[in-house]
Parts: sequence; structure tokens; C-alpha cells
Amino acid sequence: MKFDEFDKQMRIYEQSLDQVVLPDIYIAARLDGRSFTRLTKEICQFEAPFDIRFRDLMTDTACHLMDCGFRIVYAYTESDEISLLFHPGEHAFGRKTRKLNTTLAGEASAVFSLALGKAATFDCRIIPLPDKERVRDYFVWRQEDAHRNSLNSYCYWTLRKEGLAKQQATAMLEGKTVSYKNELLFQRGINYNNLPCWQKRGTGIYYKDIVIEGYNPVTNKNTETMRRKLYIDYELKTGKEYGEWAEHFLEL
Repeated sequence: MKFDEFDKQMRIYEQSLDQVVLPDIYIAARLDGRSFTRLTKEICQFEAPFDIRFRDLMTDTACHLMDCGFRIVYAYTESDEISLLFHPGEHAFGRKTRKLNTTLAGEASAVFSLALGKAATFDCRIIPLPDKERVRDYFVWRQEDAHRNSLNSYCYWTLRKEGLAKQQATAMLEGKTVSYKNELLFQRGINYNNLPCWQKRGTGIYYKDIVIEGYNPVTNKNTETMRRKLYIDYELKTGKEYGEWAEHFLEL
């Protein structure tokens, strides 16, 4: 059998599970750290529940994904996850989910591991969204998830630092309301509403036109130029307003 015929025959098996995101569907991707609880709390011993060093590792990784060859217009990160919004016109790899998933997971794992100095891996899932309303809903959903996890984490680690075991702290919070958890923290001198926004609502990353001031030695005058740079936003809007704001990146 000639090689071309043999190659065609075998590629059928390789491509048998390929899926493609249809041209009129919006694409989001979500990456999650694998076994990051053990990595952050046991191996690296980052501060709980939040550590600026870990936050910066995640935002740096998200920035890399924004500039690794895809047309990604917005990135959102909270805890150990990163969500990406693709430009509607992105057709890299023919929009094959297998290629998008593996490339993004590989890029994130590599850049995070190099920065940390230890092996760390991410998985990735492609999320097809049928319309702009679902794009808004997706990012509102992830931000609400961040808020819920943030409040739970603050309560859990506050109890752990008081000496409670894992099972005791978990049992004390199971089934409790948001108001109960806020009061638990308030009684211990923590006003959850006053905590940094990035801890409660996550961080956004997007391109922004920024004025760069300089000096022209030829004309002996100060100058201003516009540069398009990645901007890390630690003070995101919330709720419906946030969803509408995230949607506008599809128009850029």
C-alpha cells in the first residue's frame, strides 16, 4: 500500500472524535488547575485563603494566554481557574476543540510551572455559547461562583486558624446561609464587604489604550503616545452590569 493511502486510512481513527465549534457560535474556554489545593497549601504553603503571590501567578498565566497566538479579547481569573473569551472571528485550527483544549492547557501549564519553579498542570474545556446573552451569563456565573467560593474560603480558613480540624470546619459551614457566614466573620473582626474586590469577585484582563508619556530630545518637548497594552483590572463591576460589560469585548 502506498504511504498516501495508508496515511489516509489511519487518520480516520485519529480524527474520529474531533469536534468543531460551528462558525456562528461564540467560544469561551475555561482552564482549571489540577490538584492545586495540594500544590498551594501543602507543597508551596501559600497564605490561606488568598495569597498575592498566587494571584499574580494566575494573572501572569492569563496574560500569556491572551498573547499566545489566539484572538482572545477577554480573560477572567479567580482562584485556580481562568476563563477566556475568543474573538467571534477566531478560526484557529479550524475551531477544533481538541486542538484548542490541548494547546491552551499546554501553554498555561508550561508558563505557570516555569514561574513557580515546580510542575503544575491545567486542564481545559471549550465552551460553545450560542448568543451574546449566554456570553453575559457565562461570565456572571463565573463571578458569582468566585464570590461564593471566596466567602466559604474565608470562613473555612478562619475556623481552621482557630484550631478546628478540616471535618469540624466543613461541618460548621455546611448548609449555612450567606448572612450566617458574613456574621461569623464579622464577629471575628472581618467585614467581608471591605475585603479587596479581587478576592471577592476575581480579576479581569483585557487590552486597553494607555497614554505613554515621553520626551523628544530633537524637539525638546514632552510627548504623549497611545499604546495598546494588557490591563489587569482588580476592581471589576458586578452582577448584570459586569455581564453587559464583558459582552462588549465581542464588538472590539
